Amino acid sequence: MKKYLLFAAILFIVHVVTLAQDGSDYCSQAKIRAYQRLNKVSQVQYPGDSNIDVTYYKLDLTVTANPNYLLGRVTVNARVAQSQINSFYLDLVNALTVSSVTLNGNNLSFSQPSNSNQLVITLNRNYSFGESFSVVISYAGVPTSGNGLISSASFSFYDQNAGKIVISSLSEPYGARDWWPSKDTPADKVDSSDVWITADSSYTSVSNGKLVDVVNNGNGTKTYKWHNSYPIANYLISIAVSYYAIYQSTFQYAPGKTFPIIHYSYPERLTPARKALLDKTKDMMQIYSDKFGTYPYTREKYAHAEFAWSGGMEHQTCTSLGGGAMNSEMVIAHELAHQWFGDKVTCKDWQNIWLNEGFASYCECIYREAKYGSADFNSYVSNFMTRAKTATGTIYVQNINDENEIFNSARSYKKGAMVLHMLRGIVGDANFFEIMKEYANEPGLAYNVATTEDFQRIAERVSGMNLNYFFHEWIYGENYPKYTFGWNYQTSNGNNYSLVVRIAQNVNSNPSFFTMPIQLTVRTENGVENFSIVNNLQTQVFQLPLNGKPISIQVDPNNWLLKDILAINFEPDLVITPYSFYLSQNYPNPFNPSTVIGYQLPVAGNVSLKVYDELGKEVATLVNQIQSAGIYNFQFSIRNFQLSSGVYFYTLKCGDFVETKKMMLLK
Repeated sequence: MKKYLLFAAILFIVHVVTLAQDGSDYCSQAKIRAYQRLNKVSQVQYPGDSNIDVTYYKLDLTVTANPNYLLGRVTVNARVAQSQINSFYLDLVNALTVSSVTLNGNNLSFSQPSNSNQLVITLNRNYSFGESFSVVISYAGVPTSGNGLISSASFSFYDQNAGKIVISSLSEPYGARDWWPSKDTPADKVDSSDVWITADSSYTSVSNGKLVDVVNNGNGTKTYKWHNSYPIANYLISIAVSYYAIYQSTFQYAPGKTFPIIHYSYPERLTPARKALLDKTKDMMQIYSDKFGTYPYTREKYAHAEFAWSGGMEHQTCTSLGGGAMNSEMVIAHELAHQWFGDKVTCKDWQNIWLNEGFASYCECIYREAKYGSADFNSYVSNFMTRAKTATGTIYVQNINDENEIFNSARSYKKGAMVLHMLRGIVGDANFFEIMKEYANEPGLAYNVATTEDFQRIAERVSGMNLNYFFHEWIYGENYPKYTFGWNYQTSNGNNYSLVVRIAQNVNSNPSFFTMPIQLTVRTENGVENFSIVNNLQTQVFQLPLNGKPISIQVDPNNWLLKDILAINFEPDLVITPYSFYLSQNYPNPFNPSTVIGYQLPVAGNVSLKVYDELGKEVATLVNQIQSAGIYNFQFSIRNFQLSSGVYFYTLKCGDFVETKKMMLLK
């Protein structure tokens, strides 16, 4: 997540103040601003060469600063993903000059077509589907932005804010090609990787995974050898090289089992205040581990490395943080969450970036809830909702050639986070956190890549709900609902009351209106009653039974919905005749021993309401009579029936209208 160009001092200070409130925004703006420098994305070749499946990378790099220079030797292991190939390409900017490509020690032919930012390699023979090969690419040059800046968008030799040499990288989304050859797409994770960094012996060199060796070369340089033993996307491979002070602790993830948490800080900035803030990483680690499962990289480490940009980037096992970000609790919480959502499970393509950024952003909220309580959580969520309402377009990114589209703060981050918040409100806390845990640990997704449909599948499996409407309108739709509520009440026999509620949504473009469950809190003369109704029409009327005369209603009292409420009016002349047929979801669901099934009839007719088991056998007839147009609620109690726990279906028929919904009995 996230790159920042070097800011003027005043702008930097202002933004540091902002990030104390909102870590994800700081990160998203970092990403966007860095790529405004070149418009290089117009040249993006995406999603890389589909003829090959890369399985391993080894980066053997020698770096110097003043003069700035990069000498690289990269090993790429791959297998053929098509029927037969005799050539393939990797992504590499033309500014870096390749001197040789070898296979088994023998030279191969290659080319760097002008302005293509590709390295085209001709193999020594035809290779068939499934065959493997390994090439070694030697190259050198100065990663450059093309506009005279000291650093490129993805590789830097100097931190202007700190005034010191810091050789570091930040590759998301298309920047790996700025400094090393790879298949530049998140869809093709490799099984493992190595990064060897040779630099001045006074520097500490940091990368992904576990440090396996430090070699003193006897010539004023040292080589740090880092090995990553987990699957990794190419954009998550990183380096950070500078004079570092190291602040280290351990985290116990199981009895007697630990891994190190290491902070690589500029020495002059490793103050007691920074140490106290960095110590909160343990609290975050515990909270996320409890919610989502054990930290994904226990064989290696979790680290922070200070680097040249002013934002943060969730490099696998080694988050890179700028000076301001390293002093921000919420940036640290956001980037750590990415180790589960973004690194362990990675969006398959940049269209689905919300699976990375929306998730990590909502994890900020989850952390604040666990650490500071519900009031703080509600305030933080409310801030996110305000920002999310400014989003335009679909959360699913339509144009991945535009960095502003991919890393749009209001949409990919804030609105993406609020999609998870609304899902939590629909399925309940227990189901929600089980969904998140199963998504992070699902075979085939864990240490792999995912799409929105993968997450939806797990959400539906865990909750037992059909959530297609929800993902269709919130991920592939635009905007958010704007409601007007009218209400009145009726009495019968002088003692029985029913609340009549009319919901009207403003016309939207895509979707034309939002289907959403809405919670209502009704204050009556005898107390407070709570309801959940499913609004699935542009204009809709509900009739709800009450135990006393209603005094006021509150819509969405717990702020689960991204919405505007334009008005809540008492309407003495409210007409209760429904606009259309409607069968509501029973409430509560699951239920025991009773539940309420609501329906509405726009015209009179012969009404049948029956309950069936999973085999289609009728188990109860609830209604079988002629009814007038109106709104009805039937309380179904199992006390009158011999029913066991399980899934049941209820069907409403009136004339040509037939609709069935599912409910669950839990004894």
